[in-house]
This record gives sequence, C-alpha cells and structure tokens, in this order.
Amino acid sequence: MHRRLWALGLAVVVAATAGCSGSGGGGQARDTLVVYTGQAGDFQLNFNPYAPTQIEGPGTIYEPLFFYNIAKDAPPKPMLGTEFKWNADGTELSITLRDNVTWSDGEKFTSEDVKFTLDMVSKTAAINKTGFKGTTTAPDDTHVVIKFPEPSYMDGPQVLGQLWIMPEHIWKNYATPATEVNQNPVGTGPFQLGDFKAQSFTLKANPKYWGGEPAVKQIRYLSLSGNQAGVDALKAGSIDWQTGPIPDIKDIEKNYPGYKAVTLPLNQVALFTCSNAQLGCQGAQTDPAVRKAIYYGMNRTQINSLAFQNVNSEMSPGFTLQPRDTSLLSSKLTDRMAPMNPDVAKATELLTSAGYAKGPDGIFAKDGKPLALSVKVVAGWTDYITALETLSQQLLQIGIKITPQQLSWNEWADARGRGQFELLIDSVEQGPAPDPYYTYSYFFSTATTAPVGQAANPNFARFSNATVDNALAELKKTDRGNPARQPFYDAIQVELEKAMPYIPVLTGGIPNEYNDKAFTGWPTKDDLYAFPAVWKRPDASQVYMKLKPAGK
Repeated sequence: MHRRLWALGLAVVVAATAGCSGSGGGGQARDTLVVYTGQAGDFQLNFNPYAPTQIEGPGTIYEPLFFYNIAKDAPPKPMLGTEFKWNADGTELSITLRDNVTWSDGEKFTSEDVKFTLDMVSKTAAINKTGFKGTTTAPDDTHVVIKFPEPSYMDGPQVLGQLWIMPEHIWKNYATPATEVNQNPVGTGPFQLGDFKAQSFTLKANPKYWGGEPAVKQIRYLSLSGNQAGVDALKAGSIDWQTGPIPDIKDIEKNYPGYKAVTLPLNQVALFTCSNAQLGCQGAQTDPAVRKAIYYGMNRTQINSLAFQNVNSEMSPGFTLQPRDTSLLSSKLTDRMAPMNPDVAKATELLTSAGYAKGPDGIFAKDGKPLALSVKVVAGWTDYITALETLSQQLLQIGIKITPQQLSWNEWADARGRGQFELLIDSVEQGPAPDPYYTYSYFFSTATTAPVGQAANPNFARFSNATVDNALAELKKTDRGNPARQPFYDAIQVELEKAMPYIPVLTGGIPNEYNDKAFTGWPTKDDLYAFPAVWKRPDASQVYMKLKPAGK
C-alpha cells in the first residue's frame, strides 16, 4: 500500500542506516538502498501479499505472470509468464510459463502453483479484489488455461498483472489465506526477507533469481514519522528513495544535492465514507446529501496550496484519472470536474432539503443529532493531516463539524478494511492497465465489499449499486479502446457523482525524490519503465531491478 513521506528524527534515521557502507549523498559505491514507504509506527511482520495489512512482497518476493506498466501504454512485460493469448470470443485465456524458475526454498515452480493460486483466489472472497471467476487447468508444467463463464477481456491485466503467484507446497497448508501473516515468505522474486525489526527490515538479493541476481544487494525499509526530519534526512543523504512532498521540490537539485525528483498524477485523493447503512455503516455520512454537501463545501484551491504545495490537480467526480482518461470523461456529469472553490449556497440547499436545520452553534442537526463526524488519518501523514485541518475549518462555514483522528497505520488500515469509520482520508488507486474500469471494479463493485466488521477489499465505502455492477459486467466483455464501451463509462460516472461514496478531493501529483548520485537507472519522464513510487507494487520491484550502485 502507499504511503507518504514522513521521517522520524535525523538521529534515528542516521542510526537506522549506519550499517550502510557510505551515506546516500557521499558518492561511494554501495549495495544497500534505503527506502521509506510511508510506514508510521512499528512494522508488523506480515508478508502475505493478499492481506490488506501486508508491508511488502508484491513484485519483490512474490511475482505476477506479467508486469503491466500504468505509467505508459506499453505491451506487458513477461515475468513468470512468457506469452498469452485469448480465444476468439474472450472466454478462454491460454498462458505459457517459464520453465527455469525455482522458489527461494529450492522447489521448482510449475503450472500447478499458478493453478493453485488462481483457485485459492477464486474461492476466497476476502482476497479476490479482482472479482476473478475463472476455472483454471494445468495441461502440463509450463501451460495453464483459464476458462471464463462469459467474455472477460478486461480480466486479462488483473489476472496476469495483479495476482501474486504463491507456492502450493506451502500455502496449501493455510486454511485461511486472507489472514495468514506469512512471517517466512518463500517466493520466486528477485528479493528475499533479510532481517526484521519493528522499525526497520531488509530484503536481500535472491542469488538464484531467474532474471539474474539484482545489482542492489539489499533494500532497507524504514518506519518513520515527522516531515521535517525527513527533509533533513534527504539533505544528509540518509534516504535514497521516498514518495511524498518536500519543501522547494522544484529546486531539489540545488537544495538537496545528489537528489532529483519526478512528479506524476496517479492516485485520486478522496474522503472515504462508510456509506451503506444496509451493510452496517452508521453515522450522518450514510446520507448522500451530507456527502455531497461536503463535496461542495471544499475549497480545493486552498487545500492544494496549504497541504500539497500545489502539485495536485483537478479531479472528476466520475473518477476518471485526468488527464490520462480525458477521452472517457462523461458529458453527462453535472460537474465534469469537482469545483476548486466552495459553493456554500449549494451545500446549504442540499442539507436543508434533506431535513437538516442549523442550530444556534451554526452546526446543522437532524432528529436532535448534530452533523459532527470523525475522520481517520494516519499519524505522520502530514499532507493529509494539513488537508483535514484545513477542511475542518472550511466545513464549519457550511455547518458541518469534522474532527480528525490520528491513528497508527495498523489501526487505520484495520478500521478501513472493516468499515469501522465514518470518514477517512486516503487515495483511490489505479489498476494494472491505464483504464478507469479497474478503479471502478476495485472500489465501486458490490463484489469487492463486505458488511461492516468483515474485511472489504478494496471497496471500503461499502458502496453497492446495480447500475454500476451491470455496467462493469458489460465493460468486462469488450477489450479496451472499443467505442461501444463509452455508454457504460457514462452510466458509472453518473452514479458515482450522484452517490459520492468517496468524496473527491484532488488528483494526487505523486512526487518522488531519489538519490541519483548513489544509484543510477531511476525512472524519469523520458523513461517511465515503471511508475516511480516506492509504495507502488509491483512497480517498485521493477525499479529495484533496474538500479545499479553508482560507480559499478
């Protein structure tokens, strides 16, 4: 999972990296890459790539069949699979596998591992975030065939690029794969688990990796908190790669010698709401009128300036990623883009029409209950915390009180998964190919949610809408680029704007700072071989494999 750039204290950072041979900015060739994924608080030992609280593994330890690069529209890169093809009507997918791959414990990788994994996913709702319904056969050691009950072209990138292949000889012993913590991961990937501590763990290069041993021999992951110390760590050269905002990022090469930055739009920042009372959600946010009032009460221009250094951009309430999906943006939306400035009159009209009345304290109330909501955020995510502090002041102008509640990442992730929240701030992420279908199928499909108390993955808002479900089913039957798909995109976008289970904030400009002096081979805007975010998986593993220590 993502997340952001927050560092602890320079002394702690330096101590955590003291084992590295040479500082990040020092120019001495070294083999350990120090990264920060946004983890706040202690790491919990869990390398299950299908668990919502996993800390690492997809791409580095466990691999997909192919790598789909969402940074640019390019053919998928062969990984454990070497080629694939669909039959004429899109109901059967045939895959050829590598025959020279071993698991990190020495066992041979075969088609039975792929079949086992796909079967495990298809019958375990809690880990089946793609809604996979195929039936898999393994005719021999290097081939698998997946049969679908209907044309399923859009399942291709999800099955091929977002399902992590697990070793049957180990995972067949786990009765509950969704909750298995996987403390001793065995994978086919370029890295293996090294040492593990609550504040730091390492992955070490797999010397028997089928693609060749990585030039980066060790990756050290740090758990940090506190923005300013992270900035100090960059200046000291103690961190090699992090994803998140820093002051003066436009002058990074001047202010942070040895570092460069690249910023690209990817995630869509939103207020997640537990929206569905029928699935157990409680609170005023279950009322669409309240959600839409919050939407119109935001001053997004101010939030972008105060919280995001103006690196974020406009966002559509239909959740097409802009500017990537400009051609798919529906003309049927009321707001093609969320307003950057507040509309107090519109917000007030929505609330009064829904039966709310403003009390003497200026806060709306209904049935004696004031419109007061808590919003959960991870302690240390200071851009999100600043956004919420700013928003809380803005919403008082429309008679809504929100109170930010800071939690450890583990507490926040658990509450998000189980629906035990009113509001929380997070990002809606993209799928394995550059198409909004995947965001819709992940976050807005009835198939990927669950009642409150059970783990949803990843429709955390508990949103369920028959029109959206039907449109997704139709989109699944045709391949990307077919103009017949647009009416179904239109139908989805209209329903999302109407219901707003995830309240749009801004399109996140994802800033990445990397140590170009200590390591070479980073993605750049001229060479986006993977999306450059340390928390983006499996993209990060592609970066790790491409990097080389400077001077070697």
